[in-house]
Amino acid sequence: MRKIFVLALLLCSGLAFAQEGFVTVEGLGFEIDGSPYKYIGTNFWYGMNLGSTGEGGDRDRLNRELDRMTDMGLKNLRVMAASEGAEDSPYQNKPILQTAPGVYNEDLLVGLDYFLVEMGKRDMKAVVCLGNFWMWSGGFPQYVSWADGSEIPYPDVMGGGTWDPFINYAQSFYNNKKAMKMYFDFVKFIINRTNSISGVKYKNDPTIMAWQLANEPRGYKQVPAFRAWVNQTAKLIKKHDKKHLVCLGTEGDTAADYSGNDLYEDNLSPDVDYATTHVWIQNWAWYDPKNEASYEDAKQLTIEYLEGQQEKARKLGKPLVIEEFGVSRDNGDFRNTAPVSYRDDYYGFIFNYTLNSIKAGGIIQGCNFWSWGGEGRPSNPGQLWEKGDDLIGDPAHELQGWYSVYDTDATTIEVIKSATSQLED
Repeated sequence: MRKIFVLALLLCSGLAFAQEGFVTVEGLGFEIDGSPYKYIGTNFWYGMNLGSTGEGGDRDRLNRELDRMTDMGLKNLRVMAASEGAEDSPYQNKPILQTAPGVYNEDLLVGLDYFLVEMGKRDMKAVVCLGNFWMWSGGFPQYVSWADGSEIPYPDVMGGGTWDPFINYAQSFYNNKKAMKMYFDFVKFIINRTNSISGVKYKNDPTIMAWQLANEPRGYKQVPAFRAWVNQTAKLIKKHDKKHLVCLGTEGDTAADYSGNDLYEDNLSPDVDYATTHVWIQNWAWYDPKNEASYEDAKQLTIEYLEGQQEKARKLGKPLVIEEFGVSRDNGDFRNTAPVSYRDDYYGFIFNYTLNSIKAGGIIQGCNFWSWGGEGRPSNPGQLWEKGDDLIGDPAHELQGWYSVYDTDATTIEVIKSATSQLED
């Protein structure tokens, strides 16, 4: 009787819930309670928004999407837990979580609470992203703007032209102490939050696999300051939370040297537990959907790139995850009815590459495709997102329908199911 009483007390406090089920790094792989953990998952950045009881929220849809992903065997979701800016910020999904430094939209915070609870019910794990180099969630440029009172030099996404002023502005974050303090304050706020539904502190919740510093942070011309920020942030997270893993969220080396990224050098911190890499064959100009002949070359370039990423991860002695990759619909068509033969082939290619690594005890232990659009649909395929439109996998600064996988993409879903079923073989 006394044991039952003590267990009840622990459950109420969240302590018993926190003692098991956490993802850990063992050697070059992941484990949960001594058993290997490997995965094929997806990016589902807008789960917090759907979980909200306020504007833009749709919990019924969220639960349907989570059930669909569970049915496909997708148990690892890379999610966004941060958005910063004003409600009239361009190229940004709305509503926004942090509308001024330290001022939060409680509906969205409760939406994140609900999202994590529902993931936990389905035995899912979340990689929780805490920031962004790019503007679609506010991110680094918004912190700089708040710190300096300056205007963000947004790029002309639709009209083309140079991104240089925006990139220079975003990278100035690493040398802006006031902007970084705002970011650090947010990181501490989220990690130490108590879930309003479960009563469990985020830092005690095994549904969270890892805290991720930011989405695709790049060093560009500020490499020493960038790496100092990495080390400082990872150390800060570990100070407040010793249970969860920490990862950086970079693309790895990227296809261009000028990005200022190096998978080995960027992930050296002892407080960073595993490395990440992204592969974007179209964005990196390896593949042109209007030129079918470019596809096979793109796959070969992918192999060469991933071989280099694995070599650097081995040198680090840390597991590696391919956490972003995607392909447009055939011929670059943005309509949800367009065929997806090249996407299906490339997904199968990356899934098999990941599975072969897992089965061979290799260093790549998971992957997340970009991204799940589910039952959402773009109001204007090939145009930018507008407030009131469905949330899908393509964030607000990208043409809607570009990389989203819908619940009607039957052939892609079969490719996903075939891959996840092999994880249990």
